[in-house]
Amino acid sequence: MINYNGTLMAEAAIPLHTNRAFLYGDSIFETMKVVDGKVLFLEDHYFRLMASMRIVRMEIPMHFTMEYMEEQVKLLLSSFESTSSYRIRLSIFRKPGGKYLPTDNNTEFIITAEALNSALYSFTDADYEVDLYKDFYVSKQLISTLKTTNKMVHITGSIYAHENGLQNCLLVNDEKNVVEALQGNVFMLMGSKLITPPVSDGCLNGVMRKQIIALAKKIDEVEVVESSISPFDLQKADEIFITNVIQGIQPVTKYRKKEYSNTFSIKLLQRLNAAVRLG
Repeated sequence: MINYNGTLMAEAAIPLHTNRAFLYGDSIFETMKVVDGKVLFLEDHYFRLMASMRIVRMEIPMHFTMEYMEEQVKLLLSSFESTSSYRIRLSIFRKPGGKYLPTDNNTEFIITAEALNSALYSFTDADYEVDLYKDFYVSKQLISTLKTTNKMVHITGSIYAHENGLQNCLLVNDEKNVVEALQGNVFMLMGSKLITPPVSDGCLNGVMRKQIIALAKKIDEVEVVESSISPFDLQKADEIFITNVIQGIQPVTKYRKKEYSNTFSIKLLQRLNAAVRLG
């Protein structure tokens, strides 16, 4: 089942030849995790969605409150057999009409759900090797920080990673600085500094990124810094990890010839799960 504009149905009869998300990538989305019926980090997801809609000049319906968004997610989940954890995708796109210039800034939405095997966040000690993906760059601009359906860099990068036996790739911007991974934000521990690229470098304004920064700032022995990361910096790091709301924290074990530990990642993971339980 899916939730299409507030109605549960087996599938939405959307004509692709007029759908602006299909034709032009005129769509934004949120990927959320639901645990025991609760949308994790709901407020952060909602306000990022509202900010994204304003940035791309979509009309925001008056009724589309945070409570309404949560209700629509729960409406969809009510149609599934009971499970403890789901991956939710909420996609919003402009109504049909026009070409590059829309004739209608009002929107429609689709919510889909996929059951997850684990409720709490975890990772294994399995190898997780990454390298740079340099065929295409992430533009250092505001629109790069949004979750839009224009993800061709991430798609081609994922194919490159698969072809080369990598678990992920790191993307660089047009100034050749590392900005993010294919599926999340990047953090680098160097001594007592935990460094992540600033949003101004073009990285995704990630919801989990925000949680990790807040949690890490409560650890006395670590200084959290938002600063540009060069590819050379990666080889001097003690740890590198990738974050997103579904996986939580994913440590990198190898970048080129450098191998990394995961001691700090484990400490952060414990604090993240504690925060989820308390929340």
